[in-house]
Amino acid sequence: MECITWFAPILPGKLEAWKALDAEMSGARAEEHKRSRERMGMTREVASLMQTPQGDFVCLFHEAEDLGKAFQALSTSDDPYDVWFREQLVELHGLTPEMLQGPPPAELTFNYKAD
Repeated sequence: MECITWFAPILPGKLEAWKALDAEMSGARAEEHKRSRERMGMTREVASLMQTPQGDFVCLFHEAEDLGKAFQALSTSDDPYDVWFREQLVELHGLTPEMLQGPPPAELTFNYKAD
């Protein structure tokens, strides 16, 4: 199992829209989001809001058997939910489908897990 933590900026003026997206993914679109992550092979996804003097960020944790394959699936899927979700990534974070072709550009440096 692979895991990674990473963050993405919430573009200026987009915090309320990001909060609405977050609520939609865990509310009205929760089942669609779950199916999307199952298609990707994602076993865990955690998002946290981090507000700093440098701006707002979403801090993410993703876990999958193959993170590269999972992100590739999201970046190329033609499923209506995945297409909608990618549009949100562009609008709120400036992340393009091309940026999702592999795992996020983060390097795992420490990973403690209790037995």
